[in-house]
Amino acid sequence: MTHIFIDGGHGTTGLEIAERLANRSELSLITLDDSQRKDLGARRAAVNDADIVILCLPDDAARESVSLIDNDRTRVIDASTAHRTAPGWLYGFPEIVGRDAVATAKRVSNPGCYATGFIALLAPLVRTGLLPADWPYVCNAVSGYSGGGKAMIAEFESVPAPTAWRTYALSLAHKHVPEMQAHAGLQHAPLFAPSVAPVFSGMIVDIPLMTGLIPGNPSAAQLREALHKAYAGSDIVRVNPGYDDANLLIEHCAGTDRLELFVFGRADDTQVRLVAALDNLGKGASGAAVQSLNLMAGLPETAGLRL
Repeated sequence: MTHIFIDGGHGTTGLEIAERLANRSELSLITLDDSQRKDLGARRAAVNDADIVILCLPDDAARESVSLIDNDRTRVIDASTAHRTAPGWLYGFPEIVGRDAVATAKRVSNPGCYATGFIALLAPLVRTGLLPADWPYVCNAVSGYSGGGKAMIAEFESVPAPTAWRTYALSLAHKHVPEMQAHAGLQHAPLFAPSVAPVFSGMIVDIPLMTGLIPGNPSAAQLREALHKAYAGSDIVRVNPGYDDANLLIEHCAGTDRLELFVFGRADDTQVRLVAALDNLGKGASGAAVQSLNLMAGLPETAGLRL
């Protein structure tokens, strides 16, 4: 029996994780009542009683929670931004860093939602040399409003509700950019342009490439085949061999924990779009945390996931 404590379990990510852990006899969930959730002593006891702690907290609170651990047994999955490029923390993307590495890690940082799609598309292609590490990459992306947490959910579900698509991070300093650069193996920070749509969940991450100008002129077929090899055998990441619909909806993977990858190219192979579809609450957050938890607890990787 593995004992789990979700610190910050009343937030959107924490609630989604708890749903995926419900009715699983191999796990035991440590819970605090409302009067104890912000009590430092109660939290200290919970994190030290747990085999694995999942942090669903703001960055500073996540760091504080880690500091409460006074044993060498408790392991941590941090869903905040605090440790995604920090020394001593493993990036919790099993398909990229290796399942065995996650299974044995003491400290695991859960990837950001946008970063998941970006890294899934680029990291294998940069590693194989099909795409250069020093290219000036651009990433356009759109997420459901649940990615903004309870405040944004309340805003979009108010009456009357906002109906407009909106772009943001206009300072070009989004918090996901450092992990996108680091874990995709890039020499330069990508130009990242995220947006929010008036739908609850779902996500599209889109990397346009002028492949005709890239050394070696990689074709869409070559890029697709390399991604297919990188994720062969995965039950979570799927590379679509062909997509004939005129549109790819943001809700394509909504309500699931899977990640689907697409490669669209011009017939003359001068331009390509690498596209990832996922749920910002699934493989982009809670589903990813549960996937890492399963590996760390020695359980089937997809247990409790919605695929």
